[in-house]
Amino acid sequence: MKNIIIILVLCLGLGCKNDRQDTLKKDAKTHSEEHKHEKHSGHASANEFMHKSSFDDLIARFESPERDAYQHPYKVLNHLGDIQGQTIMDIGAGSGYFSVKLAKKGAKVIAADVDDRFLEFIQNRIEGNALENIETRKIPYDSPNLEEDEVDLVLVVNTYHHIENRPEYFAQVRKGTKTNGKLVIIDFFKTDTPVGPPSDHKLSMDVVVDELKKAGYSSFDVNVDLLPYQYIITAK
Repeated sequence: MKNIIIILVLCLGLGCKNDRQDTLKKDAKTHSEEHKHEKHSGHASANEFMHKSSFDDLIARFESPERDAYQHPYKVLNHLGDIQGQTIMDIGAGSGYFSVKLAKKGAKVIAADVDDRFLEFIQNRIEGNALENIETRKIPYDSPNLEEDEVDLVLVVNTYHHIENRPEYFAQVRKGTKTNGKLVIIDFFKTDTPVGPPSDHKLSMDVVVDELKKAGYSSFDVNVDLLPYQYIITAK
């Protein structure tokens, strides 16, 4: 009888151990799936938030005097330096807010967006302003659609946090930029601001720099003084 009791205790102990191992495996799998979901939903929720507004409302917001007041586009253009004759891709061009201004300053501009409606709107602006040094380009969500060494500068304004798999994406951007070219990211401080998306949709400067390092960039200039609600990161 004593031997039978010992055997039962050992079996129960082994059973509990196996149950604990199964539980730990399930917990690890659940945590991994939740992390993947969180990574994906950040990008998805940012896009979802933007598209709560109608297309007409987005255009009105992007081209509003209120945006001029905080975006200071001509300060940004001065910050970029002499762009005469440079080829610049404006990723997430939207209404063409910066694309048109860059073209008027003498750059050859590729106004790039994933949305056909924005590209059509920009095309109408091009024709209406008789601009010859600007073109539109449809890009997929996972690629800037750049040829190798195609551009001198890539500008990404208020769009970085909308992009998924950013290290991989910007590795492609880097490949499409000339050796002495640069990438300029302008986005909102990760804090409560009167304009821009909710803070949980924003990305801190440290996160952006870390992701760009993974994409292959090694030189960074960070400006936090030029604009009231946004940082400017120049990467090479």
